[in-house]
Amino acid sequence: MPNVTKLTENYILQRPSVKDCLKNGLINYSSLSRQIASELNLNLKKNFDAVLIACRRLKIKLKKDEISENKILKILKESKIEIKNKVIAVVLEKDIFFENLINLEKEIKKKKEIFRVIEGISAITIITTEDFLDLIKKYFKNKIILENRNLAEIIIKSPKEIETTPGTYAYMCSLFGENNINIVETLSCYTDTIFLVKEEDVGKVMGLLRF
Repeated sequence: MPNVTKLTENYILQRPSVKDCLKNGLINYSSLSRQIASELNLNLKKNFDAVLIACRRLKIKLKKDEISENKILKILKESKIEIKNKVIAVVLEKDIFFENLINLEKEIKKKKEIFRVIEGISAITIITTEDFLDLIKKYFKNKIILENRNLAEIIIKSPKEIETTPGTYAYMCSLFGENNINIVETLSCYTDTIFLVKEEDVGKVMGLLRF
């Protein structure tokens, strides 16, 4: 037997225009239920009531989510944004000589430039400015898996409430995705959220983050 509630919710959530109309009470439940049953090949006579109830319950859920969204927007309005261009992200094999990584960090920080490291299960990513690409190659020339150049670092400095407000990070990622902006790398530290995007997307990002 199909899970009518789940099928109905997925149908609506995958269609932003339908979702917005439902959330704002701008849709006829009966018409929507018939359309959902038809498009999902559900037996209308047997499943109409279940689809209708699922629509009404989802509206209540969306309204609750709207309250959370308002909290998220308040945090983002109070956030400050910093941008640094000419950034690179170099992915290395995991089995590197870590003393070289320490030496690299010392040399970069001596110049007071950014140096960030993301350690995964099978690789390590170094984030810094393009001025140090040759230095990275000097230390790890046989360990480089991938070089991402022409990047910009977007640092969002938020109030401390971001730590206790669920969904803020997900909201930002969704905002980027819906506007066709690829997040090359991302990391966070306390109230700072950092995104690496292509330099060509910076203008678009700034427009989206102008809350």
